[in-house]
Amino acid sequence: MTPITEVEGRRLALSNLDKVLYPATGFTKGEVLHYYATVAPVLLPHLRDRPVSFLRYPDGPDGQVFFTKNVPPGTPDWVTTAEVPRSEGPARMVLVQDLASLVWASNLVTEFHTPQWLIDGPGQADRLVLDLDPGAPATAVECCEVALWLRERLAADGITAYAKTSGAKGLHLLAAVRGASSEQVSDYAKRLALEAERALPRLALHRMTRSLRPGKVFVDWSQNAARKTTATPYTLRARPEPTVSAPVTWEEVAECRTPDALVFRPEEVVARVRAYGDLLAPLTEEGQEGEEGNEGEAGRLPTGPT
Repeated sequence: MTPITEVEGRRLALSNLDKVLYPATGFTKGEVLHYYATVAPVLLPHLRDRPVSFLRYPDGPDGQVFFTKNVPPGTPDWVTTAEVPRSEGPARMVLVQDLASLVWASNLVTEFHTPQWLIDGPGQADRLVLDLDPGAPATAVECCEVALWLRERLAADGITAYAKTSGAKGLHLLAAVRGASSEQVSDYAKRLALEAERALPRLALHRMTRSLRPGKVFVDWSQNAARKTTATPYTLRARPEPTVSAPVTWEEVAECRTPDALVFRPEEVVARVRAYGDLLAPLTEEGQEGEEGNEGEAGRLPTGPT
C-alpha cells in the first residue's frame, strides 16, 4: 500500500520508500526523500522561480536515466508550472517553489537541473557558471588549481565567485551577475576560458575536443547559454554512490590534495549545512538582501574587451 503523507497541507503518495537506489551503499528512496526534505531550506532558494529539468533515475543510477523537461504526466494541479520559450517552441515546465512540490519531485527520483535565469526574465542571466570538468588522469585536484586562478580573474572584474562540487568528478564556479543577457554572459565566460587556457596551458582547456582532454581541465563556458542547465546546488547525482553537488569554501578548494577530498554524501552535506548554513546564499536574492557591503552583491560584466 502506497503511504500517504501530508506536506504543508498537500497530500502526497510516496511510493517504494524501501527501494534501494544506490546498491553500493544501500541508500534507499526513502533516504533520498528524507535528504531533500532536510536540506529544503537551503535548496529551495536555488530552485525557486527557475524552470526545472529533472534527470530521473527511478531504478537507480544503473537503470534507465532520462531527462524530463516538460511537466511530467500526473503532476498535481497545485504544483506551479510556467510556459518557457524554447527554440523548438514553447514548453510548459515545473517550478519547484515550496517544500510540498520539492517532496513531490523528489518522489520521482531526480537530479535537479536549472538555468542561469529566472522565469520572469528568460534569457536575462542572473548567474554565471563555469563547469570545470577533468579529463583523466586529471582529477578534482587539477580542477581546484584552475578554480583558484579563475576566482582571482573574476575578482579583477569585480565579480565574486563561489564554488561547489559537481557531485561527479569536477567543480562548478558560480557568480551572481546583473544587467546582461545569457548570450553576453556566455561570451564573457568563453573569454575567461580562453584566458585560463593561455595562462595555464598545461592545465586548462576551453574546447571539448576529446583528443585534447587527457590530463587537462575543460573549462565549460557553454552552460551559460539560455537553453542550458546546470546541476542545482545540493542536488543528489545519479552516480554509483549517492554524492551531492555541494558548496565548498575557498579554503577547502585551496587545500584539496586528493581526488576524493571534496566528495560529499548526503549525511555529510546535512552536517555541513548545520555548521555553515548555505555557503552559496549570496547568490540568491534573499542572500544578497541579507549581506552587508559589497559581498554577495551581483556583479556587472565588464563592457570593454578583456
